Amino acid sequence: MDKKLFEIIACPLCKGDLNYRKDEAELVCRPCGLAYPIRDDIPVMLDNEARTLTTDERLDGGEAPAASKDSAAKESASDDAAGEGSA
Repeated sequence: MDKKLFEIIACPLCKGDLNYRKDEAELVCRPCGLAYPIRDDIPVMLDNEARTLTTDERLDGGEAPAASKDSAAKESASDDAAGEGSA
C-alpha cells in the first residue's frame, strides 16, 4: 500500500488513526473495533465490508500508528517539563 495514502487515511466512522496489518491485509480501527480489508492494494473503507475485531484483538495493545507515538512522546516530555517547575 502507498505510504502517502497510509499517512492521510482515517477511519470513516470516527476519523481516528488506523493500524496497518500487512500480514492480514487490513487497516484496523481499535476505537471502533473494526478491520477494513485491503484488496488489490486498495483499502475498502466501507463499514459493511469491515470485520468486527475479536475480544482478544480489541484487548491486545498492539502497535500504535507513528503519528500517535510521536504525539504521546511530545505530551510526555511537556508533562515532565511542567512537573519540574512545580516540584
